[in-house]
Amino acid sequence: MDNLYSQSGLLFDAFVKTVDGKQTGLYTLTNPAGCEVTVTNYGAKIVSILVPDREGKMVDVVLGHPTIDDYLSSEEPYFGAVCGRVANRIAKGRFTLEGKEYRLAVNNGPNALHGGIKGFNSVVWDVKKVTDNSIELFYLSPDGEEGYPGNLSVTIVYTLTDDNALDITYEATTDKATILNLTNHSYFNLSGEGDPYIGDHLLTLNADTYLPTDDTAIPFGPAEPVKGTPMDFTEAYPIGARINDDFEQLHFGNGYDHTYILNKKEEGEYSYVGSCHSPKTGITMEMYTTEPGVQLYTGNWMTGNFTAKKGNRYPGRSAVCFETQHFPDSINQPGYPSVVLQPNDSFTSRTTYKFTV
Repeated sequence: MDNLYSQSGLLFDAFVKTVDGKQTGLYTLTNPAGCEVTVTNYGAKIVSILVPDREGKMVDVVLGHPTIDDYLSSEEPYFGAVCGRVANRIAKGRFTLEGKEYRLAVNNGPNALHGGIKGFNSVVWDVKKVTDNSIELFYLSPDGEEGYPGNLSVTIVYTLTDDNALDITYEATTDKATILNLTNHSYFNLSGEGDPYIGDHLLTLNADTYLPTDDTAIPFGPAEPVKGTPMDFTEAYPIGARINDDFEQLHFGNGYDHTYILNKKEEGEYSYVGSCHSPKTGITMEMYTTEPGVQLYTGNWMTGNFTAKKGNRYPGRSAVCFETQHFPDSINQPGYPSVVLQPNDSFTSRTTYKFTV
């Protein structure tokens, strides 16, 4: 490999393009252990994460595309992306804030999903600072964009630490009351992107309860215990062991697509989310976050219709997502943690994915 390519085999020139009058590119983060993360400023997307397996061989553990053109036309527009202003779903694309009703694009059945038609996953972020192991990205979302109020300034920093963790921090401020729920939507396969099934991955989640949903994936009320159901990952369990059980919530999502309420001592505590392990590679990913919940999504709607990195295809359930976030439809559910951001406040959040063998 020469410096035209990243260690993961991605061609840097394949990510250079002018989109909406702004330049896109591919940026490489490295650490002394030889790990590598590549990021594009289109959608603030994580394109690859290379970490060692039990033999010391480097494995790319996230799904993605080899070119910017593929990302621009992808049937999976959220691969590795930051989703916002409001990740996940808002029922019927409507909410009321300070007495005013706002209407959003309905882009997922009857609901608004992941910020709308052109959410944060589809905009070009400004690259503010790049070091060997970190990148700082900035986006100003103008008042009224996708129907949301307020000029919102968002800064994201991706850092690849010396102990093989990807650390993500988010900060945001607004000049008018708005709503905000940010997440990263990386699709993980710890056996390596291109491996066809994550059902053998052993998953533990630090969550005693989850949010059941209606058939449009909107939570309909209080949390329910996971114990005694196929939703229980309080102890390590293969993801695929119960995914086809005759259980209404799994029918609704065609698998797992649910918010787990993380066990926290206090609001905003940076704490353990859970761990996921591939028996094939020996790679374990531990997760930590300040967010109150994590959306577990098992790639149920992926089709395998396109070729991706290294010519691989991604059939259904060939990845798992751990979207740390506030709860879906929080603005319409008074009992949920608030997603309202006021002009005199700043939003901060941190999530870490740490890789070991």
